[in-house]
Amino acid sequence: MNWLSRIFGKELPKTAFVETYESLFEKPIPPMRPISQLTFVVLDTETTGLDPKKDFIISFGAIKLRSYVLKIDTAQEIYLKTPVKNKEAIQVHEIIDPIEGLTIKDFAKQFLDYIGRDIIVGHHIGFDLLMLEKVLKPFGLKKLLNPVLDTQYLAMRLEKGPHYDPSMGKPGEYSLDNLCERYGIELDDRHTAAGDAFLTGQLLLKLLKMAEKKGIKDFGTLMR
Repeated sequence: MNWLSRIFGKELPKTAFVETYESLFEKPIPPMRPISQLTFVVLDTETTGLDPKKDFIISFGAIKLRSYVLKIDTAQEIYLKTPVKNKEAIQVHEIIDPIEGLTIKDFAKQFLDYIGRDIIVGHHIGFDLLMLEKVLKPFGLKKLLNPVLDTQYLAMRLEKGPHYDPSMGKPGEYSLDNLCERYGIELDDRHTAAGDAFLTGQLLLKLLKMAEKKGIKDFGTLMR
C-alpha cells in the first residue's frame, strides 16, 4: 500500500488515533484567550542527521507550560527504534541503541495524545515539524494542525521588531545557546532532546513575560 501511494499519490488510510487527533480542531482557539490560559508544548527532536528525506528521529523530548509555569510532571523523554545508525549523530547525541525504544507506531500515537490541540513550541521548529510529520505520515496524517510558535522568531520579534531581517544580524545571534546566555539561562544537558526542550521552555517563559510587558497578552496577538 505504501509504495502504491507514493506512485499514484493516493492518500494513506487514517488510523483511529489520527482521526481522534484531527477531531480536536473542529473549533479554533479564540483569538482573545489570554496567554495565561494557553498550554504550550515545548519540544525538541534529536535525529540521525539533517536530511528529512533520509534521516530519522532518535529521541524526542518535551515539556508543557501553562499559566507561566513549566509543568515538570509533563516532561517527556522518548527514544525511538530507528532503522538508521549514524556515526556523526552518535558523537553528538551519544545515543547508540536505546534499550527501550518505542516503535514508530507507538510513538506516533503517544505523541498525538500528548500534544492534543496545544500550541507547539520549539527553537528553529521547522525541522522538528518535518521530522515529526514524516513519522506520522504512514498513519494518514498529512500535517500537524496545532498552532506553532518558534522561540527564535519570537525573540527576534520582541527584540528587533516584527519586520526585522535576520540576514542583517550577527551570525548565531539568535541561536539557542546565545539566547540562553543573554537571558541568564544556564546551559545544561545540551544536545539531548529532553535537555534542549527544557532550555527552550525556560526561554519561552522569559519571552512570554517580555511579550506581556509589550502589550502582547492574548493568543491572537501572540501568533501574528
